[in-house]
Amino acid sequence: MTGGAAAGPPLIRHNDYSPLEPPGLGGWEPSLPVSVVIPARGGQHRLDLVLAALAAQSYPDHLMEVIVVDDGSEPPLRLPEIAPADTRIIAADPGKWGIAHAVNSGAARADGLVLQRLDSDMVVCREHIEALARWHHLSDHVVAIGAKKFIEEPPVTPERVHEAVRTDSLGDVFDLSAALPSSTEQTIARLDGLRASRNPYHVCTGPTVSMRREIFHAVGGLDPAVLRGEDTEFAYRLAQHGVVFVPDMAAQAVHLGLPAQRLDPDRAVRVVAPYLAHRIPLRRDLRKDRGRRWLVPYAEVVLRVDGSAPEQVREAVGAALSGSLGDVVVTLVAPWPETGGRRPVLDDLAFDLRLMREHFSHDGRVRFATEVAATPEPIPFRYTGPVSVPLGPATLEQMIGVLQRERYGMLVVDLPGDGSAVLARTEALGRARLLGADDVAASIEATHGVGKGDRARFWPTVQADPAENPAKGMAKGASKDAGDGEAAGLAPREGAAPAAPDPRRPRTLLSRLRAAIREE
Repeated sequence: MTGGAAAGPPLIRHNDYSPLEPPGLGGWEPSLPVSVVIPARGGQHRLDLVLAALAAQSYPDHLMEVIVVDDGSEPPLRLPEIAPADTRIIAADPGKWGIAHAVNSGAARADGLVLQRLDSDMVVCREHIEALARWHHLSDHVVAIGAKKFIEEPPVTPERVHEAVRTDSLGDVFDLSAALPSSTEQTIARLDGLRASRNPYHVCTGPTVSMRREIFHAVGGLDPAVLRGEDTEFAYRLAQHGVVFVPDMAAQAVHLGLPAQRLDPDRAVRVVAPYLAHRIPLRRDLRKDRGRRWLVPYAEVVLRVDGSAPEQVREAVGAALSGSLGDVVVTLVAPWPETGGRRPVLDDLAFDLRLMREHFSHDGRVRFATEVAATPEPIPFRYTGPVSVPLGPATLEQMIGVLQRERYGMLVVDLPGDGSAVLARTEALGRARLLGADDVAASIEATHGVGKGDRARFWPTVQADPAENPAKGMAKGASKDAGDGEAAGLAPREGAAPAAPDPRRPRTLLSRLRAAIREE
């Protein structure tokens, strides 16, 4: 193998990367330049060991550069005697700080087509870079994940580490029998190397991970505002972009020091939770607070409103925002006129569109667009439906429940006389875009599957008055726990707002009497 990713890569369904056949280590000819980015703050001795190991890699020297990003070390980090030939230390860009910012600073200066993120306390085996890089020669939308074991740091010199890596004898330097295995490796093994994983981004932790440089920049790099759990949040955005996660256990490494979760597990979990709650909507377990609004919504509802009556649009928007799922955003698509400048008010040619925009302009849950973006990432789900058929109180939640249980990439519900309603999984839309698909639906059918739904299931005819007994207002087939789940595909309804009564439903005589009394 001598070139980059071959034209027309094998089809990968969900995260089953089995069609990709990597070459054996040492038996192929790499061609892609790799940039190893190492964020570091202090810890000069550990960095010396890391660079000594990288200086003994099997990956060709002329295809590898190493960028150490000094995140404000005092004294500043220095380049040791044993290091790869093309190694340099740079200062993190001014104005921000932290691991995420340091990685972004290094990535901005990287020349390699592949970015390899590596922690400054990770001593890697001889084939580590080669093992991960071989996957990027097969596909340009793979994220490769290395393995690691945790050990207490022994007294050892860079010279000894370099020799041990060069001769494949790390076990002579580190007591690997006493090493603490990573919990993520157990998950990887249980899920057939992540081939059967519903949410493989969970195990894509930062200490050793690689991807094509354009993928890193396409998702915006790491978020400097996330001070803990930044690797998980970044991996979630990669997942929504449509990548395939490939763990390679041949890319072994020794992590110097025990994980923070083991040293202070309660504090480690607590500090991560608020960052992930705002940014990873699939973590329904972290969004239990009723009535909250989150940074990244759970679903986007797209409505094309050009030519629609304002009252009809208001009803459709109200239905979307008052359903059983609280963290929803609505995108109204129309040829919105420009704002500003003198214009007639009563005789404005765009009279209805301007009034419609003004009506919703101060509601942060409503957005305006002239065209629909290819994907709503990082929002995990997108619903597109006709304004003439407003969402029912539980319609969106039930559709997401079906999508999750069946692992569909898209669910289509025929609405006779009104077109169709489509719920799409963002990662499936992202995969179709990465594959350059002209027919998005056909691409999603091949990679994730497309399901068909019946209108009566998601817009049930209600016989009882929901104001009297909301539970009776749900059709027999409606799921009470439809939603998302991290592992099982189903989510508890904890934190979901109660469904609002549908004003279009018939009201009983008793409810009309009660309403009349309230109005007096």
